[in-house]
Amino acid sequence: MKRREFLGLASGAAAWPLAVRAQEAGRTYRIGFLTPVGRPAYGAFFDELRLNGFIEGRNLEVAPGGFGVPYDQISEVAAALVKTAPDAIIAGPERPLHALQVMTQTIPLLSMVEDMVTAGLVASLSRPGGNTTGISLMSPSFDGKRQDILIEAVPGMRRIAALVDTNAIVPHLQVLQEGARARGVTLQVINVARRDDVLAAIDSVKVSGAEAINFLASPMFSIGSSAFIERVTALRLPSIFQWPENAEEGALAGYGPRFTDLGRQRARQLVKVLRGAKPADIPVEQPTRFELVINLKTAKAIGHEVPAGLVLRADKVIE
Repeated sequence: MKRREFLGLASGAAAWPLAVRAQEAGRTYRIGFLTPVGRPAYGAFFDELRLNGFIEGRNLEVAPGGFGVPYDQISEVAAALVKTAPDAIIAGPERPLHALQVMTQTIPLLSMVEDMVTAGLVASLSRPGGNTTGISLMSPSFDGKRQDILIEAVPGMRRIAALVDTNAIVPHLQVLQEGARARGVTLQVINVARRDDVLAAIDSVKVSGAEAINFLASPMFSIGSSAFIERVTALRLPSIFQWPENAEEGALAGYGPRFTDLGRQRARQLVKVLRGAKPADIPVEQPTRFELVINLKTAKAIGHEVPAGLVLRADKVIE
């Protein structure tokens, strides 16, 4: 081999990510999912795994049947998944993770939940304990921030609606009620138990006379939300969602961390587990970057003018 070729190969090997070189040669890692969310939402998650040397079809295998699981099938799917003894299970929101915690205390569980401590899923953020870690979104406080943003976006509003996923733990409704009241606005809470009922719930908001909708944090509302966004736009209802991406899809506003960023963050936690770290020793992480996206194209479509001050504060404005 020529010296130049040898040096090229050597420098290339040195540049390989340490993540790739750390994998056990010849081993196939097996992971499972238990989530009501469909697989397309996990694109950034799997891309980050590839960057870290875990590549589906080579050294990574995904157990079938864990995406888009209806709530009434969670226990059944969880039991079947645990029997396959994967190297780790990615689960969430609260109900799927609770079901898994009952069934296994040894398989590592990684979740993204609105508030992992309040939900009783971990002992603390810094020392989760047990076999569970993940990302805690701390959504109770951000549901309130989104409510404030929407009230500011619709000056003079007297009545606002909050759509609530009854499958989630929502201990902060009273705080939202008080926050709206302090600003002279009545908060109407609309409970929704099934995704199939969301469109009807949106229609009921319009009939009730509420002037805007705050979709509280839940994958039921924020993942695959195009049909919901189309309905609120057709009804000329200003709305705010959990993710900046929702505003990019057509909602009036979105405020929170980027879902794609969190997907990568979760993947990096999984990489630690697959390399041998124990979930009990991996602190629960929280989002660190939040974005406000305002969609002025949607504002124009629904005949609404967003106050200039709010537009100036937005991290991104779609015109």
